[in-house]
Amino acid sequence: MKLAKVHGRGVWILAGTLAAVAWSGAAVAQEAESRPVAVEGIISFTEGPTVDEAGAVYFTDLRVTGRILKMDTDGTITTYREPSNRANGLIFDSEWRLLACEGGNGDDVLPRITRTNVATGEIEVLADHFEGKQLHQPNDLTIDGQGRIYFTDRPGANVTPEQTGVHGVYRIDPDGSIARILTEPEIERPNGIVISPDDATLYLIETAQQEGGARMIRAYDLAADGTASNMRVFHDFYPGRSGDGMTIDSEGNLYVAAGLNRLRGTSETLDTVTGVHVFSPDGELLEHIPIWEDTITNVAFGGDDLRTLYITAGKTLFSVRTDVTGTRR
Repeated sequence: MKLAKVHGRGVWILAGTLAAVAWSGAAVAQEAESRPVAVEGIISFTEGPTVDEAGAVYFTDLRVTGRILKMDTDGTITTYREPSNRANGLIFDSEWRLLACEGGNGDDVLPRITRTNVATGEIEVLADHFEGKQLHQPNDLTIDGQGRIYFTDRPGANVTPEQTGVHGVYRIDPDGSIARILTEPEIERPNGIVISPDDATLYLIETAQQEGGARMIRAYDLAADGTASNMRVFHDFYPGRSGDGMTIDSEGNLYVAAGLNRLRGTSETLDTVTGVHVFSPDGELLEHIPIWEDTITNVAFGGDDLRTLYITAGKTLFSVRTDVTGTRR
């Protein structure tokens, strides 16, 4: 897969102010033997990129209770919402409403999936319970062609009787009903999730950090009713760090943020080279886009032609051009 060069500028936030630099970090990108990667922003700990109708990039900053940031097409970064109640994965739906996985604030805001009218700021809670039990910490989400929302949720260290108590993948239907389509013991620690452009395949990243834990991409047949079956291992990252977030292009190729540059005190090794791993629908590794910063977290397509891939890693928002048109999933 051949990729076009990128030219651009980076911006960073320092003491609440914005500053612009020409190609900060570009030399590092060249030395990494990759297509040129532009530094778009340096924040705190970035996650969950998604792009609105006008081309602005929304992404999350996972510090304290967190915030949602917005980078306009001219490179200006502003805070869209703070606190964000520990928002993580984001995506726009077909009506350009912002969907978010929120971890809650530990007090009066529960872990939940929300939908925000960007024009008015009105926030609607789509899910914070399943069968009478609270969610734990929704991590990432995607949508299908019928407007159904799929999200991952996983318990933390301390599970209360009020919570579901299990790792799960859930589906929210347009009528508001919620179904759990995958759970333990078939899955271990679900993270990134995406659906193929033809709605036929659901991909799920597992990110168990313990020795012998699942660090892989699972693939499932996705039925018309939104149920998943016929699990197969699409790619196994073990013993390295697994993927985190991912997106998919119009030809069904997966773009997976995976790997570590430095050990972090888990059983994960450095076998997975840090960057965006591009896989064909058959599981063949087509390309690797190196990223020099830990920890790489997520990816999303944007730009007028959906050929700009935005990448969140550590304190930085990166972008890179691709030859294949992306999707908004």
